Amino acid sequence: MDTNSIENIELKYLTVDDFKELKAATLESYAGVLTSYWKKKHIKALTTMFPEGQVVIKVDGDIAGCALSLIVDYDSIEDEHTYQDIISGESFKNHNADGDVLYGIDVFIKPQYRGLRLGRRLYDYRKEVCENLNLKSIVFGGRMPNYYKHKALTPKQYIEKVKRKEIHDPVLNFQISNDFHPIRVLKNYLEGDTASNEYAVLMEWDNIYYEKPSKKASTVKTVVRLGLIQWQMRPYKGLDDLMEQAEYFIDSVAAYRADFAVFPEFFNAPLMAEFNHMHEPDAIRELAKFTETIVNKLKQLSISYNINIISGSMPEVVNDKLYNVGYLCRRDGSLERYEKIHVTPDEAKVWGMQCGNKLQTFETDCGKIGILICYDSEFPELSRLLADEGMDILFIPFLTDTQNGYSRVRLCAQARAVENECYVAISGSVGNLPNVNNMDIQYAQSAVFTPCDFSFPSNGIKAEATTNTEMILVADVDLSLLRELHSFGAVKNLKDRRKDFYDVIRIKSHK
Repeated sequence: MDTNSIENIELKYLTVDDFKELKAATLESYAGVLTSYWKKKHIKALTTMFPEGQVVIKVDGDIAGCALSLIVDYDSIEDEHTYQDIISGESFKNHNADGDVLYGIDVFIKPQYRGLRLGRRLYDYRKEVCENLNLKSIVFGGRMPNYYKHKALTPKQYIEKVKRKEIHDPVLNFQISNDFHPIRVLKNYLEGDTASNEYAVLMEWDNIYYEKPSKKASTVKTVVRLGLIQWQMRPYKGLDDLMEQAEYFIDSVAAYRADFAVFPEFFNAPLMAEFNHMHEPDAIRELAKFTETIVNKLKQLSISYNINIISGSMPEVVNDKLYNVGYLCRRDGSLERYEKIHVTPDEAKVWGMQCGNKLQTFETDCGKIGILICYDSEFPELSRLLADEGMDILFIPFLTDTQNGYSRVRLCAQARAVENECYVAISGSVGNLPNVNNMDIQYAQSAVFTPCDFSFPSNGIKAEATTNTEMILVADVDLSLLRELHSFGAVKNLKDRRKDFYDVIRIKSHK
């Protein structure tokens, strides 16, 4: 059809008044394949029980295509079902307004209007309905109109060849290109469909925004506000003085209704000044004696300021071994511990720091998070394991003394955001501690990184602090954009991994 002659294309709800034109369009579209059409009573029933599920697309006032659908409770439908099972002998009694799946029962475009991508408009409309009604997915039995040419193949073999573009099937190719995927083959699905040998492919499109209804009050957020604390290293009179400064920053980010307050690695290092006369390994073990008190105080602050606090990291002695650890203090009062898996050569040589073995994601009221301490961010296997557990946000408290060290953390953090399709927040310290051995000058620019795709900043930087300046950085991240990225991104790093060729595994003894 000459597109230059088209003046108007519109999508409209189907009405009973459209019956005669719809009948003619149906017979024309299915000519030589199916001879049946919807009766007037069917159109009346469908448009009464589920009007938003029945639409036509009109070109200059004439019906060019149609899409009809029901809402079903999918658990009540047998896996092996037929088309008649779904429409219940044309009584549509399977329609359930409280169901969880949109089931497509008819869709067509008249021959003279094919090639204008009108079918895509109908599919896109169905997706909007699915999202707006909070349904889990769209399903339908898809025909295989070219299967009769390849009857020597099993339906499974035929589908695989279609997916590999070795066989062209206009229906399956179109559905796959519109993000539908095969679930199973249905035998004897549509009586009279000889071209498909009466087989159909049950196709599905998943609604990534679906939220399972709950009777409990839910506070899980999709837009999460991060508060990064770019901490100034300076002398403090003692623990109370340091915690007063920590509370000041917590108060500051909480005033902006941040969901997380993130401290840097070894933010409590100024307290080592009191032990600077000691040998370095002894001095840091003295610092470790403050850890329990600091964690308890941060836990209290997380409750009183209604904010999740990531404590950065602190030294801790367990069974006479020194570790670099941190704590997640949730605002509900619960506490979680994490460890630095890879200690730097300097930490091992100067302090005798031991490598940790604890790695996990943490459930929060703002999604699933992961936490890696500084050097750990430079080992992509760790964040990949966390991504496999469904991590949305990766937090990296760090401490670097030179721009070289900072660049390693920053660049690796940005890579982690891209390869794991997640947000990454890094929080570091600035300033200097001339009165603490092995803690000289700090270099930092705290930042929040994103994947690089159309819904995110093109350079992957959501926000960043001023270099080497004491401040807070507050930024919002939208978790729903990650769900969209996982399914519809320009590239799909998580889905496209060649797990048949390589994988990242965790040794069982370290789980």
